[in-house]
Amino acid sequence: MFRRLYIAIFVAALIVAAGCSNKKVSNPIANVDSKQPDKVLFDRAMDAMKHNRFDVARISLQTLINTYPDSEFIARAKLAVADSWYAEGGSTSLAQAEIEYKDFITFFPNMPEAAEAQLKIANIHYQQMEKADRDPTHALRAEEEYRQLIQQFPDSKLVPEAKQRLLEVQEVLAEREFRVGHFYYVRMSYPAAIARLKSLADRYPLYSQADEVLYLLGQSYEGEIAMLRARRLNEDAKARMIADFTRGAAEAYSRILTRYPVMDRADDAKARLVALHQPVPRPTRAAVAQNKAEEASRKDSGMFGRVLRNFEKHPDVAEATKVGDPTLVDPQPMSATDVVREAAKAAMNVGASGGSNAASVETVGTGAPPPNQPTPRSDAPAQPETAPADSSNASAGTTSANTDTNSSPAAQPDANELKPNVPSSDASELKPNVPTDGGQPLPPPTQVNEVQPSGNSAAASSSGASASSSSSSDQEPADDSTISSSRHKKKKGLEKLNPF
Repeated sequence: MFRRLYIAIFVAALIVAAGCSNKKVSNPIANVDSKQPDKVLFDRAMDAMKHNRFDVARISLQTLINTYPDSEFIARAKLAVADSWYAEGGSTSLAQAEIEYKDFITFFPNMPEAAEAQLKIANIHYQQMEKADRDPTHALRAEEEYRQLIQQFPDSKLVPEAKQRLLEVQEVLAEREFRVGHFYYVRMSYPAAIARLKSLADRYPLYSQADEVLYLLGQSYEGEIAMLRARRLNEDAKARMIADFTRGAAEAYSRILTRYPVMDRADDAKARLVALHQPVPRPTRAAVAQNKAEEASRKDSGMFGRVLRNFEKHPDVAEATKVGDPTLVDPQPMSATDVVREAAKAAMNVGASGGSNAASVETVGTGAPPPNQPTPRSDAPAQPETAPADSSNASAGTTSANTDTNSSPAAQPDANELKPNVPSSDASELKPNVPTDGGQPLPPPTQVNEVQPSGNSAAASSSGASASSSSSSDQEPADDSTISSSRHKKKKGLEKLNPF
């Protein structure tokens, strides 16, 4: 029995030894048909990301980056690491994805994928953007990142998408600024309201309620005028300040008519200009067409959509325009202090003529004496400066201490000396077109650049007019029927502030 057991153990040992000696060690690098190890790691990571195993994918990608630093898949691996954090979602993962995308742009700024990485960074903040009455941190960061993509990669195919997203972000930021300006306006803090609303109108001209912004700006200026009339101030200073505020209100109302002629506040702006006794401008056809395109591209969420938006964190950007270019560089903002300072300058009449009211001192230079007086000498007595030298004193035989006076030549008249209003006999003086013999008046001289009424010139003028008709037609004033027919008849503006 033990013998059989020993034989069985021996045979098993032989089989194991034979199997170990015949095992073939395969080298994937030596095999021509095998894949490269860095490519294998990258494919394994992509397959893991496809099945939402982001941890496994990042381990394979980090192994590829650390083991094969000279691989051709290094750039794609770094971008895939950032994509894994981006796809995983969550505030922590998105923050890590932003770091990875910025590292990729730093190491590979000239690759086409750099623009894609910049777009992903902006989208991270776009996804976390909150409503207009909430924290604007992510909205401001999204605006900054989209602007950087447009300015840093202007030739990228992702620029149109970035511009549209930037318009939506600026719609939310403009809504927030409008709420703040309306808050100051309702509480009659007009300098703060003017500063907010004017900065908003200059910074976001494509805002869906731009006409309401400008109308409230004009109303704020008129509120300042009403408060000034009730104060006991110097009448001259009060009149200058009222004129300055009236000018600001007229500019705001005129901008509604020239830039937003088809929006709801155009009629109200025209009525206020008439009440202020200010000229009423007319929009051009190009301005009407531009405003029509902007209003047609906006969407209305409807009452049901607005109700659902109350339960969502992300803001409603349906009213953002789909045409036009967003603002890439912010203009100089205005503060309430600037408004008060400008009013004080207007009260003191500073800057009305490009300077201040400071008195100027004119210094009369001590040059050479006139030619009709002798050269002064140090040993001669002082002559009175107020005594004019005329021919009567000279004929009276007044003596002088200078013995060379009688022998000096006659003094020449000064060309710059003021002369009385006496007839002049200068031959170069301009004369009216009257004949010398008392006949009919002479015809006016022919202008060199005047168009002569000939057949050739008429034909040339007609051809030139037809060539420039297409370019000048847009600059012609638009008809009232064109403006009124395209204006929306819906109520906008402060309706959005009622739930607030």
